[in-house]
Amino acid sequence: MCGINGVLLADSSASASAELYEGLGLLQHRGQDAAGIITCGNKGRLYQCKGNGMVRDVFEPRQLVELQGALGVGHVRYPTAGTSSNAEAQPFYVNSPYGIVFAHNGNLTNSTDLRDFLDHEAHRHVNTDSDSELLLNIFADHLNKTGKFRVNEEDIFKALEGVYAQCKGGYACVGMIAGFGLIGFRDPNGIRPLIYGERATAHGTDYMLASESVVLDALGFTNFIDVKPGEAVILTKNGVKKRQCRSNEPFTPDIFEYVYFARPDSIMDGISVYKARLAMGEALAKAVLKELGSNHDIDVVIPVPDTSRCSALQASYKLNILYREGFVKNRYIGRTFIMPGQQQRKKSVRRKLNAMNMEFAGKNVLLVDDSIVRGTTSYEIIQMAREAGAKKVYFASCAPPVRFPNVYGIDMPTRQELVAHNRTASQVAEEIGADRVIYQAIEDLVESVRSLNLDIKQFDISVFNGCYITGDIDEAYLNHLEGLRNDNSKEARQAPAGEVIGLHNSLHA
Repeated sequence: MCGINGVLLADSSASASAELYEGLGLLQHRGQDAAGIITCGNKGRLYQCKGNGMVRDVFEPRQLVELQGALGVGHVRYPTAGTSSNAEAQPFYVNSPYGIVFAHNGNLTNSTDLRDFLDHEAHRHVNTDSDSELLLNIFADHLNKTGKFRVNEEDIFKALEGVYAQCKGGYACVGMIAGFGLIGFRDPNGIRPLIYGERATAHGTDYMLASESVVLDALGFTNFIDVKPGEAVILTKNGVKKRQCRSNEPFTPDIFEYVYFARPDSIMDGISVYKARLAMGEALAKAVLKELGSNHDIDVVIPVPDTSRCSALQASYKLNILYREGFVKNRYIGRTFIMPGQQQRKKSVRRKLNAMNMEFAGKNVLLVDDSIVRGTTSYEIIQMAREAGAKKVYFASCAPPVRFPNVYGIDMPTRQELVAHNRTASQVAEEIGADRVIYQAIEDLVESVRSLNLDIKQFDISVFNGCYITGDIDEAYLNHLEGLRNDNSKEARQAPAGEVIGLHNSLHA
């Protein structure tokens, strides 16, 4: 999972870098591995700054000033393919044709075929293991076929139609063509999110594309419009042009965006993430009563901060049980789910959270979390609750059992590393040390989100049921993916200690 944004300012003397920097900070929850910005100056020259680390660590005020131009693209990275090396920090850039910049959120499922095509037929050099660079080069190859000195909107739409024909998987992309404008497009199933908006100024209209609406809202943009599945938009100083490049595919946004990844103050595909999580909490309360009965012995409901707070609050209201904040979070520790490596995740749990004894001592506690994935975090949290004096610890998950890897841009571990894979709820409870584990039912989760936008008929729930909407996922693919994603493989691929961490220079288009 990554965060992407792009901005086009009407005032050609203004700086896009500050807007992109602020936007990436608001998207930091979507990726903490690396961050990058590339801007385009008035003469078509590109300027970049990118590297490993958090947004605040990669960019310094001096560097932001040097990122010239009123047009630019930004990215925060959470690796799902390749390595965590600096070379794979985005956005990516190719000089030919025209100077193209790409930022990508998602994962391509036919990357092996695309790499073979680029090598043997298109004869385009790919420098990294990232599928994002593959997607960029596929687009560049199609655009190059125009043979024109300068391209127009029709050329770009035609090239993107070629991209849709070749690339499979879940993806949302923001691109920039030097001296021309921004492009944004979304996979045919709308698995990954993308939205754009505008802002009126004295010089004209500014435009911004982003993964989540919170970015546009915070930076003063209005008239938010979700990019439709299979749709491409082109933003220039002349306005917005859009085209449906691929249709007839089922619209299936990833439900895990609403469960965990997105900020609660975002609205995605017309659905308030906050309201969706409240609805999840209400449904979860019913699941608790079904599992434990109305004569349960729960004394207090405590959320695992931060994502589950909305759901835990609504569950406590429906259960008529006291809600308390039992864990204090160190906000300077990243999200453990998206940290590379099991050992790092395990160590970070106790550094991130501290249990308050007064809320646990002598009580039967219902802990509410958004999901249980590896079980590492859940186990440590339950142990902390017991060490703080809890008599019983019930653990409720807003998501159903996660039993299958995500192939569309979320780095779920291998099936063997998923604690619920081939285990019942009682076996999971034993594994993570809980007195009882209570899962949300799939149909209740889907209805919690779908009830807020009835136009969406289904969601991508492949992590729960193993049904992959693109229809191209088989056992061989899963085995290959798991070979790349298991923690031992990741650790072996980590960059050497002496690698350069930052990159800041100018590029010529």
